[in-house]
Amino acid sequence: MNFFKKKRMFLFLIAIIILVGLIGFSTRDRSSQTLPEQIISDTVGFVQNIFSKPAQFTSTVMTNIKDLKNTYEENQVLKSKVDDYKGLMSRNQELEHQNDELQQTIDKFNQYTSMDYNPIPADVIVRSPEGWFDQLTIDKGSDDGISTNMAVMTASGLVGKVEDVSRSTASVQLLSGFNETNRISAKIDGGENEDGDTQDPIFGLIEGYDEKDGMLLFTGVKPDLEVKKGSLVTSSGLGGVFPEALSIGEVDSVELDEYGLSQTVHVKPTADLYDIDKVLVIDAASEDASSSNGDEGL
Repeated sequence: MNFFKKKRMFLFLIAIIILVGLIGFSTRDRSSQTLPEQIISDTVGFVQNIFSKPAQFTSTVMTNIKDLKNTYEENQVLKSKVDDYKGLMSRNQELEHQNDELQQTIDKFNQYTSMDYNPIPADVIVRSPEGWFDQLTIDKGSDDGISTNMAVMTASGLVGKVEDVSRSTASVQLLSGFNETNRISAKIDGGENEDGDTQDPIFGLIEGYDEKDGMLLFTGVKPDLEVKKGSLVTSSGLGGVFPEALSIGEVDSVELDEYGLSQTVHVKPTADLYDIDKVLVIDAASEDASSSNGDEGL
């Protein structure tokens, strides 16, 4: 019995000695690993490399997908903001255009008022596609002092005349719908000659419209009269319908008729006949009244 106890004690002491030796061996400074350590390290590194690369690839792919999703969402937000910005820009330009048009109309209103005319402002409410070149409807009628044959202007110039009137609306015959039975007595500014003297105006009639070129046709001009390009064309007041000095257009070109007996002048309208929103209906009654009072005084 004592023998076995001594043997166990002996083995225990040997084990402690070996353990201490191993601990000392493992903790000493070494420049290289032992073969078993190298095998274990290489094996562990190989296994870690096998599992880490797919893990890194998967992590990178997931990160890229997440970044792509975030980029798409950000692009959608930016696109929405850009669309909103374009809408605001378009609306702003429209409001600026309307404001400019309104200001020009007010300026013309004051100008015609100073000429002893009675301008009546109105808005276009109907312009049907089938009668686009011929007519439009405004939101003022007989209750507002409008009657047939009154001249209709925009801030840029003459666009037509009142054709039919109801109590609250009126139909306007546009210059582009004028013909031989619908004329305007007009004149071309003579300007100055080479000596600086003022030349007499050239009188004639606006009685047609060239849809292809967008030009009014001024007829009845004698072949020996010189018509200068760019000369101002206005109403003459001689026809008994329109008052005098309403802007119509500018001379663009001149051509002789086939017999050489008269000239036809192509006049570019100062007003845009295709884009009409606000108009002034010119009531010349006050001027006529002034003229009548003057005649009576004579």
